[in-house]
Parts: sequence; structure tokens; C-alpha cells
Amino acid sequence: MLVASLNPGSYMPPRLVMPAFGPPWDVPSVRLPVATVTIVLWLATLAGTGGIAAGLAAVRRGARISPRPVIAAGLVAVAILVVLPPAGSTDVLDYAAFGHIVTLGHTPYVWTPSHIRAGGGTFGSEVPLEWDSHPTMYGPLATFEQFLAAVLGGSSVARIVFWLKLWNAIAFAAIALVADRALRSDPAARLRAHLLWTVNPLLLWGLIAAGHVDMIAAGIGVIGLLTLRTAPAGGQLTVARAMTAGLLLGVAADIKIPYVMFAAGAAWALRRSRRALLATAGAALAVLVPTYAWYGPPAVEAVLTRTTKVTADNLYQLFSGSTGFVVAHLLQISVGAVAVLAALTLRRLPDAASRPVLRPALALSSAWLFVWPYQLPWYDALVVCLLILYPASRFDWLVLARLAAGTMALMPGAPAMPPGSAVAGIAKGIVTFWTPAVLLGCAVALAYLCVTGRWRVREATVRAADPAARTSSPSPAST
Repeated sequence: MLVASLNPGSYMPPRLVMPAFGPPWDVPSVRLPVATVTIVLWLATLAGTGGIAAGLAAVRRGARISPRPVIAAGLVAVAILVVLPPAGSTDVLDYAAFGHIVTLGHTPYVWTPSHIRAGGGTFGSEVPLEWDSHPTMYGPLATFEQFLAAVLGGSSVARIVFWLKLWNAIAFAAIALVADRALRSDPAARLRAHLLWTVNPLLLWGLIAAGHVDMIAAGIGVIGLLTLRTAPAGGQLTVARAMTAGLLLGVAADIKIPYVMFAAGAAWALRRSRRALLATAGAALAVLVPTYAWYGPPAVEAVLTRTTKVTADNLYQLFSGSTGFVVAHLLQISVGAVAVLAALTLRRLPDAASRPVLRPALALSSAWLFVWPYQLPWYDALVVCLLILYPASRFDWLVLARLAAGTMALMPGAPAMPPGSAVAGIAKGIVTFWTPAVLLGCAVALAYLCVTGRWRVREATVRAADPAARTSSPSPAST
């Protein structure tokens, strides 16, 4: 993955012009044929997945090492990927275009990157073609972040992208360090968190190498949820803490709307405390309402547009058949599937002990992620950033399998694949059958775990997280 990031312009257009000095840097002498890099990245995905799985199994069997070299390895990889050009997706180039549009005095909810392309110049030539006729689908605060990067990066797309990736790296490291501190009393949970997050090459590829905006929303959202913990010694949640959490959760959703699941989970956890619920909800709305009002109906329409989109590897294509029923009623079917799975996960997901607010947030996020028809592998950060703070269970394997399948389907990003080649044929099979089959299997398996309660939660994690659990028997859902 690091080698593929040295010169991604050699296999995935457009090729960026590097700034005269300072990051990012590429290595033009590295020339990677698209077929070769695709195969190697597939193998890297499988190797990375196998490494994480082996590590998780070893930790569960009692293996223990110091987390410091693990953290160091992950953060060094992050630092290297930040100063290299974006790889794995061209989305971050669209982010740069949206920010540049704001610097020109226009709104990216109306103007599209094609307007920049039509203007010519170096900047226009580096705008990718895939989404150039689409306005932004991200929240107002994501637009502000992109505008700030465009101000700092000036007329250099590469420099704008560097700033976007740098902020992602800071958010990624923040989650790693927050999890490390939160789990410091449980060595097994601490190592598991770093395996699933800090040194997870699938996340490093999708969130850092590719620079997707999901990373910042995840970082802010996790801190918002952790802010909702009650005071020590059984104290009550204060209004000030609830409002602070609401502001952070509102910011996360304002960056990317799927993170409203965190706010919904917080509302569920606080449903018996009217004062805290009103404070959290009011603070979140105090962020969302003014920013969307500033950009007006086009910003709201951008959010609603997401409901009509599907990804190429969605699981529903396995049932499309010749009648077209699933295609014609996909929105209703997927909404129903999310509702059913949300009801199951809210009722049957094991308790998260001393962090009860994580449980509903993880339940709702997982229900949406597992069955909504528009999903990309970097969306999995929505669940993984919560899962690392949750007790180990069979759920880990489902999340890892989903992430691996989605990453395989998107390798190496948006290249000019030679038509009719064997690699192109394999890639089509992965996108249209193998990945959808894995995603369907994971959704069914999650429902099965909810119904049967066979989560196999690591009891030591639960007991370390909640001292009171040391003297109580486990509940049926956690056995």
C-alpha cells in the first residue's frame, strides 16, 4: 500500500502536479502498471486482513505485548501516508475542488467541479472526471474544512489535499490515543483496539491514504459520545457536559450526515433523562440548523440525494433478478431492513458496561451500515471507531469481513483498467458477486447473533470495564 502511494498518478488519473517545495511528495521513477498494482493491492488486502485476524485470535488466547511499539508503528505509517499523494480514491480531489469553489465566491451545493474544469488551467486539469458534474454531498462544516484547506493550499491541488490528509491523520491519532487511555486497565482490550484501529492497514488505506472526510467526523463523534459518560462515583450527567456532547455530535453529523447515528444513539441512551436529552439534542440542533440554513435548500437536497444512490457492490443486486422488483422498491426495502436490524441490535447487542451510551450508537450505526445499499469501505469507520471501545465478541469478525470485502472491491480506486483483461474480469466478479455475497452473509450473521445471543463476549473485558460486574453473573446476551 505504501509503494502504491508513491506515484498513484501512474495508474490512476489524474496525475497531480507536486508543489515546488514541501509536502506532499511523490516518486516519479516508480511506475506501476494498473494490472500489477491491482493484483498486489488485492494481496495486500488479504494479508492485512489475515494479520488483523491472527492478532485478534492471539490476544483472545492470552498473547500480550507492550502497546507502545504497536502505536508507534501505526502512527509512523500514518505520517508516511500523509506526505504522499492520495491513493485508493479520487474523492479527496473533489474535496479540493469544492473548497476551491468556495474561494471563488460560489457554493459547491450549486457549482460542480466541472465549472472549474471548464475554466481551464492547471487546477481544472487535475479535477477527476468521475464526479465532476455532481455538487457536494457533504455537510456544511465539511465544506468549511475544504474551504480552509483551499485557502492554505492556494492554487495547488496537491497542497490542498495534503492539508485535508493532515487533519485526517490528527483525528485518526486522536482516536487511537483516546482508546489507549480509556482501555489502559485492560491489556487485552487495549491491544485489540490498536489491532482494529491503529495498525489496521485497511483503515489506513481508506482513511489516510485516500483522505476521506469520514475520519474527522468519526474522531469528533467518538469524543462527543465519551463526553456523555456520567460523573465518577455514580454522579449525574450535568447539563454542561450534555451540551458539550451535543455540540460535538452535531459537528460530526454536520460534516457527514450518516454520523447522525451517533446523535440518535445518544438520544436513545438519554431517553429517561429529559433534561440531559433536551440539552444534548438542543446543542446538536444549534450546530446543524444554522449551517444548513446558511446554504439553504441545495444543502438539504444534497443530503436527500444520498437516499437514491447505490454502490456497485451493494448486496441487493444478488436479488435484482429479471423482474426488477428489488430495483423498483429498493428504498422501501432498505429502509425496512435497517428498521428491523436496528430493532434487533438495540434489543440484543450485549451491554457495554461503564460506557452505556456506546451500545445504542453502535447498534444503530451497525444496522444502517450493514444493510443500506450505498456503502463504501471507509464508511466502516462509523462502526470501527465505536467497536474498539466495546467488549470483544464475534461481532469483531463480521466487521472485519465487511471491511475486507469492501476494500477488495474498490482496489485500487478509479484506475483506467484495460478492457477485456483477465484482471478486469476478476475485478468485475469481485464487485458484482463476491463482495455482495460477503456483505449479505455479514448482515444475516449479525441478525443471527441478535436472535440467538451467541456473541461470545470476552468476559474479562466486561468485568474490567465495569467493577460492579465482578460480583454479578453475566446476562444471557453476553454469554
